[in-house]
Amino acid sequence: MLEQLLQYDKELFLYLNSLGNKNWDIFWLVITNKFSFVPMYGVLLYAIYKKMGLKTLLVLVFVIAAMITFTDQITNLFKHGFQRPRPCREVAGLQDMMRFVAKRCGRYGFFSGHSSNSMAVAVFSGLILKPYYRYLIFFMLGWSFIVAYSRIYVGVHYPLDIVCGLIFGALAGVLFYKLQQVVLKKLKKP
Repeated sequence: MLEQLLQYDKELFLYLNSLGNKNWDIFWLVITNKFSFVPMYGVLLYAIYKKMGLKTLLVLVFVIAAMITFTDQITNLFKHGFQRPRPCREVAGLQDMMRFVAKRCGRYGFFSGHSSNSMAVAVFSGLILKPYYRYLIFFMLGWSFIVAYSRIYVGVHYPLDIVCGLIFGALAGVLFYKLQQVVLKKLKKP
């Protein structure tokens, strides 16, 4: 059963990865670069500051840093625990059939850190700013899915790595949203 699931995962990867085109490679490399969205993060932090104030912003910066650290470390635990090679590290002929566009290829891929981190940020920021920007969460979720797909496009993750990363990221986003509610409530008590 597991072998069959992994085979389907490889086949879906090859299909999605083969949809790529040299004309779009630069675009997807920019999307997959973790520093490309720093301006968007700045806008989100500015929106939090304008709507919630400096004190809340400072607290949330610490909560967000803890959330990203948490998702990164759990992702690394899974990667080293499962030790599933990335598609770009597969030896069984997969490299001859796939497009590898990324600048480098890490060792293990289950599950995707880009997917988990982007989804955690999407859910967390969408929930934080929902009272002020009702539809922001949909934009953020769309952004997270695009970042996640970029990892298949450039050839460094299987779809199952992406889906598990997105699910874990969503759970982490909700968990840290609840945590920030508790922290802010305690700080507001006299």
